[in-house]
Amino acid sequence: MSSTASAKASVLAPDASGVLTSDALALVAALESEFGGRREELLGARAERQERLLAGELPDFLPGTSAVREGDWRVAPVPADLLDRRVEITGPAGDRKMVINALNSGARIYMADFEDANSPTWANVVGGQQNLTDAIERTISVETPEKSYRLDDDVAVLLVRPRGWHLVERHVEVDGRPVSASLFDFGVYLQRNAERLLERGTGPYFYLPKLESHHEARLWNDVFSFAQDRLGLPHGTIKATVLIETVLAAFEMEEILHELREHSSGLNAGRWDYIFSVIKKFRDREDFVLPDRAQVTMTVPFMRAYTELLVRSCHGRGAHAIGGMAAFIPSRRDAEVNELALARVREDKVRESGDGFDGTWVAHPDLVPVATEVFDAALGERPNQLDRLREDVAVEATDLLDVAATPGEVTEDGVRANVSVGIRYLAAWLSGVGAAAIDNLMEDAATAEISRSQVWQWVRHGRVPRGDVETVVSEVVAELPADPAVESARAIFEEVALGEEFTDFLTLPAYDRLLELTDV
Repeated sequence: MSSTASAKASVLAPDASGVLTSDALALVAALESEFGGRREELLGARAERQERLLAGELPDFLPGTSAVREGDWRVAPVPADLLDRRVEITGPAGDRKMVINALNSGARIYMADFEDANSPTWANVVGGQQNLTDAIERTISVETPEKSYRLDDDVAVLLVRPRGWHLVERHVEVDGRPVSASLFDFGVYLQRNAERLLERGTGPYFYLPKLESHHEARLWNDVFSFAQDRLGLPHGTIKATVLIETVLAAFEMEEILHELREHSSGLNAGRWDYIFSVIKKFRDREDFVLPDRAQVTMTVPFMRAYTELLVRSCHGRGAHAIGGMAAFIPSRRDAEVNELALARVREDKVRESGDGFDGTWVAHPDLVPVATEVFDAALGERPNQLDRLREDVAVEATDLLDVAATPGEVTEDGVRANVSVGIRYLAAWLSGVGAAAIDNLMEDAATAEISRSQVWQWVRHGRVPRGDVETVVSEVVAELPADPAVESARAIFEEVALGEEFTDFLTLPAYDRLLELTDV
């Protein structure tokens, strides 16, 4: 590995708009040179931990960090524009119209996504960076035959989710190796926009996905400190909310907050990836087989324990606790579907606000009013519920692992739904669409992961015959257009849902095919 000072980033694809400035690439190269080795070591540690889990080990709260959990400390205060986060909306950074609609939605926060809701075509990755700079400059616009899209006077506060530690960006290399997608997304956005953001009274705020340990949070904290020093930013300028979306991270929530305490703006209950993580980590255990996805609600015991512990962990340390995603997409044609779905969304948000969450996520602007109404009723004039310490919550390791208590069963409809969602989402993803409206739900990579991992788990444990799944795959594909993306989606789904070995992330083989289809 070259020294940080001499490292250079090579861009292997066109950048006609000049998004990747020399300064941005220099920061990416420095970050990759300084931290790329540690990232790979941590990914190796993930693999080693997985082997121990497959051998029968179960996670527990770490004895070596008990002093952190028992200590008297709090995260640093957040800036004024992060005090009230009662409703947050998410969407892909690469879709210019979605960026405008999300910022105009009435939500307090917009999480612009380079990860699960973004198909990482080069156009989306580079275009997403341009979209965000234009949004910060308030020059972003879209003209269609039907409508002109521009920013309102009042818009949501911008947060950005870079891709996870496990992903690389193949179009940029340092020392002949692809750079970390995390460091690329973070470094380009920070270098391009930190000064712009601060001039406008806000700051560089992030969401961090897929962490599995406090060591991975420590790496992010060191990345933040290094980047702030390099750009001349005061320490603590960067703020980050960590998605607790892996079951292993649930055992280290306070440790993760502690590692990031100078830069922390809280934790989020990333419910969909969390369910996927439970399946993945304990995939060989009969007692961890889950029923149909629709039956794994937030009120089943292991999910309830996880969310209540998250609120207690955050509020005890002065950090925000943000609830999970409402993925429903309202129908413009079916009022009855809307009425039933909105009632479930409302019920979900009432539960979260009652549990002490400071805010929640929605996937569509039409859900902002109902979520806002619920949290307005709970918060009143207060910006958050940090004063609700939830000292009544006592969660043991066995509570977080009590998957067997989940009621429900595996049904033919559940198998068909998973196959349909998995293939249709992959076809959309391979076509450059990372947030796909399927059957009135906003599906992203996390929900597709649940779909394919459940099929794999059910076949593995004899709940569904492999041949039955293959039949359903053929039937689903027959109903879809004849298209290279559909055929590729089928092949990838069969690989990740029916393969002998479990693929850690479906986006890993899908990324290879995406690059072939997009000719970049």
